[in-house]
Amino acid sequence: MPIAPSIPCIASTRASELDAIDRALIQATQAGLPLVQAPWQALGDLIGIPEDEVLARFAAMRDRGVLRRVGAVPNHYALGWRANGMTVWDVDDARIVELGARVGALPCVSHCYQRPRRLPDWPYNLFAMVHARTREEAAPHIAEIRDLLDQACRAHEVLWSTRILKKTGLRLRASGD
Repeated sequence: MPIAPSIPCIASTRASELDAIDRALIQATQAGLPLVQAPWQALGDLIGIPEDEVLARFAAMRDRGVLRRVGAVPNHYALGWRANGMTVWDVDDARIVELGARVGALPCVSHCYQRPRRLPDWPYNLFAMVHARTREEAAPHIAEIRDLLDQACRAHEVLWSTRILKKTGLRLRASGD
């Protein structure tokens, strides 16, 4: 299956913020949501709480900053996207928030974020992932980003993926640690 079940992305590991039911919900979803018509209901049935409480608890964990998001984890290779390039850009710091938001909104960009420079060897502060079937097919997308950044960009590179890395979120041990 090309898309993995949705997996919660945990932002905090402070055990004091998780009661037994929250912990059970996280442990039950560490490998993904059930692949059924009503995953939240199935999760509630497994834990022994109503579906609306499952949804309320995930929302509360997100609101408290314990959980960042629940999202699908695509396998780009299984979808035929073999040219996966992390584009890195040396963007004017005064414009990075504005331009980063614009780059991140492009349909060709799956994720975009700011990172600190590591001078003198690494001048790049904006990262944007582009996926395509071939590097030639990715080239117009990379050019689109370059055109959008225009004079605010001093340099860029593309770091092409050569293998699939394991993508998982936080794993809680059964002991509560």
